[in-house]
Amino acid sequence: MYQAPSSENHDPRVKVSPLVSKSTLARALGLASAMILLAACSEPAPDTVQEAMTEAAPDYRYDTEIRWTSYGIPHVKAEDWGSLGYGFAYATANDAICTIARDVLMVNGELSANFGRDGGNYESDVFHRAVLDDAMIERFRQGQSEQTIDFSAGYVAGYNRYLSENASNLPPACAGADWVRQLTERDVDKLTVGVGIRYGLGLFQREMANAAPPGAEVAAVATDFDQLAGIGSNAVALGGEVTENGSGILLGNPHYPWQGSSRFHMIHTTIPGELDVMGVSLYTTSRVSIGFNHDVAWTHTVSTGMRSTLYALELDPEDPTRYRYGDEYRDMEEITINVPVDSGTQTHTVYSTHYGPVVVSAQLPWTESMAFAIRDVNLYNDRSAATYDALNKAESIDDVEAALSMQGVSWVNTIAADRHGTAFYADISVVPNVDAELFERCRVPAEGVPSRLVILNGADPSCEWYASDQSEVPGAMPADNMPRLRRDDYVHNANDSYWLSTPREPLEGYSPIIGSERSMVSLRTRAGLTFIEEALQQKQAAGEKMGPQDLQSMLFSHRHYGAEQYLDSVLALCESAEQPVTLDDNEVDVTPACEALAAWDRREDIDSRGAHVWREFWRDVSGTDNLYSVPFDVADAVNTPRDLALERTEVRQAVLESLAHAQTFWQDQGVALDAELGTLQYEPRNDENIPIPGGDGGAGMWSVITSRFNPEAGAYTPILHGNSYMQVVSWDADGRVNPTGILSYSQSEDPRSPHFADQTRLYSQSMWLDLPFHEADILADPELRTLRLQE
Repeated sequence: MYQAPSSENHDPRVKVSPLVSKSTLARALGLASAMILLAACSEPAPDTVQEAMTEAAPDYRYDTEIRWTSYGIPHVKAEDWGSLGYGFAYATANDAICTIARDVLMVNGELSANFGRDGGNYESDVFHRAVLDDAMIERFRQGQSEQTIDFSAGYVAGYNRYLSENASNLPPACAGADWVRQLTERDVDKLTVGVGIRYGLGLFQREMANAAPPGAEVAAVATDFDQLAGIGSNAVALGGEVTENGSGILLGNPHYPWQGSSRFHMIHTTIPGELDVMGVSLYTTSRVSIGFNHDVAWTHTVSTGMRSTLYALELDPEDPTRYRYGDEYRDMEEITINVPVDSGTQTHTVYSTHYGPVVVSAQLPWTESMAFAIRDVNLYNDRSAATYDALNKAESIDDVEAALSMQGVSWVNTIAADRHGTAFYADISVVPNVDAELFERCRVPAEGVPSRLVILNGADPSCEWYASDQSEVPGAMPADNMPRLRRDDYVHNANDSYWLSTPREPLEGYSPIIGSERSMVSLRTRAGLTFIEEALQQKQAAGEKMGPQDLQSMLFSHRHYGAEQYLDSVLALCESAEQPVTLDDNEVDVTPACEALAAWDRREDIDSRGAHVWREFWRDVSGTDNLYSVPFDVADAVNTPRDLALERTEVRQAVLESLAHAQTFWQDQGVALDAELGTLQYEPRNDENIPIPGGDGGAGMWSVITSRFNPEAGAYTPILHGNSYMQVVSWDADGRVNPTGILSYSQSEDPRSPHFADQTRLYSQSMWLDLPFHEADILADPELRTLRLQE
């Protein structure tokens, strides 16, 4: 069985041999709108790439070269931004055309007409038609540079060319579908804005579509305030003081969905002399969003900052569509939306205020006296392309910080390292310009609404967000007021706030709209900080310093920090407790569960036996009141709370009952208590079930995989989200970048593709790929295929 990589027994940087060789079917194809020249090098292009050749013309609007290396990684090279966008879209569509096409329907409000109104489609259509209207998109486009406009036009042309060439050969998910259509530049703009508001206003689609004055017949909607639970990331940047050669090292480990438009896609883009960057984009975005170049490497983690605030509206007693603002009442705007549905067109009314749209749910009711509106700070953020273009070309942490200060990073932290040895953390994302004084003075409590959701007094004009000339985005907090930290040892983030990026230098004094300070952090954050400190201490004791293999091993050891903290106490209770345990009026001898846990290696690797028992045990017991003996201590945040309070009778009983629950759960499923995790947690790909390592971040796993038990399969499958694109980037003694990575779910969504599962098999075995970034590595790749596209 493959062992977790370590500096002693495995070199995880060994390039893995290609798993699948590819062949192609070439056919000539004439395009009335294009003159095409195809130049093939090494082996032919992939099956889904249709080749064509005509007589060369002297000038081309777009001219790009796409080179695919092993595992389907495209390297797009062009001399100008329009041609770069052309190749970027063509290469991405080759792996993700069905998802892109469906998201185009979504942002245009056309899901109901094609897939029916159910499943949130109608509410999504109302939302996108109301928010992404003509005025909004025109305003967004006016804020784009000529370079971005050129790239967008090229992207549209490249996508449309791919679709024209492959219309009769689309993946099963959209083969023969009339909803797969040609792209427009407005579609690309809508996709970009839609991603920016995803974790603000975008979380309230049903509530916006459901809004209607008292007495109107509306659907019953309950706001899910936990819908982002489990989606996040880990990141570590090491500085030159603790690394082998004084250069930085970065680990990026986003925990993103394994299906849909939030999947990552590996890509390398080059404009000679101007741009050379590799990493990933999301399927429906058009820049490298996490990656590296020759000088810097960066990653993102979802930040705790708020992207929107609700405003509590005090209504006119005579008219519930009027709200008080200072000494006057204002009329809500009634916006009529025409939504195409399967039977024609349905008219829908959306209500809006100067803050933003009115939203309604069980927790946010519209009564005769009160309603709620939402304002999203990213709604008018047009800085994304400019920010990422600058980030992609950064040569140092100074450049990274300057790029972030352009305020185009909507809702994530940034963790970066450079070849000069600086480790950097920043939450320079986009949040409302609300300081602690306004936050406390204007905040309005609401029953059933968690405290992390900010509701402000909409009747008081002084509760408006502050305006600042230093903000690139209207209503946003100036970048200079956002937290950041440079270190020569390390920084870390696992989706807790900026406060404890390193316990060696806590960040304090920032607005609560960004995140909390001096408060308990997650088990996953504690795991990461503990693992880093342990590794640094071990290296120091041995007279050594950190290398990239140490961060690789830290992630792919799949250690269970929660079990390391609490399992010994549970096993001690197993030894002393009287048997059997009463559970739901049944007597259960939990000795088998105890024995399975005693033999467990306290990891969640595919060959770990007994991990599934702990998983179900912890899910059941973790909500127990007063579970810990030692409460949270702000002076020891990494190590508290700790110790199960087994001296309390109610806690002892809860632990024993949870052991009985876990044992009977698996016995009822006919699953052995010492089964290997890989037989119970897997990703189905065509005719194989690929074992997947990793586990619940909330339970203390730093290597995160989120899955639900599937009764039909009797296993945790399919994978929902978790470890996705992982990269460890370092520099050698000569300053040459040394990138490694893996994409857990592989490049392509097409089950016919050889890249539908190839990297997933590698991830199953906790393996890394040397990423072919340097020209010599690309040319030496045994699976190299080259496609020249000209239009």
